[in-house]
Amino acid sequence: MADARKIPSPIVSIENEAFWNAAREGRFVVPTCGACGKTHWYPRAICPFCSSDKVEWRAASGKGTIYTYSVMRRAKEPYAIAYVMLAEGPTMMTNIVDCDFDALRVGQPVAVVFKDTENGPPVPMFKPA
Repeated sequence: MADARKIPSPIVSIENEAFWNAAREGRFVVPTCGACGKTHWYPRAICPFCSSDKVEWRAASGKGTIYTYSVMRRAKEPYAIAYVMLAEGPTMMTNIVDCDFDALRVGQPVAVVFKDTENGPPVPMFKPA
């Protein structure tokens, strides 16, 4: 496990501010279009499917499965980067934390955890469920 790695603060914008405010409260939310009903990732104010501005922030389960991953072992502090398929549908790029990197597997269930950043809101990452 390598949790000593410093995590840079995310860039908070008007489009994703609600997401980061929820993260500060320990809540994982995903943007869902009120017009077409589709959930999407990355947080943004306009639906990438129908271009509607009726995006709503809905509570997410925080569950997913590893679609693919890679362990960065040559980094000063090794870490695992992955695409996680959220239970709600979208796939997000994230880190897998709090685990033995050698035990990670594609299709493995994971759950969200929030990790502190250098001086911004915490970021959602995932650990084996």
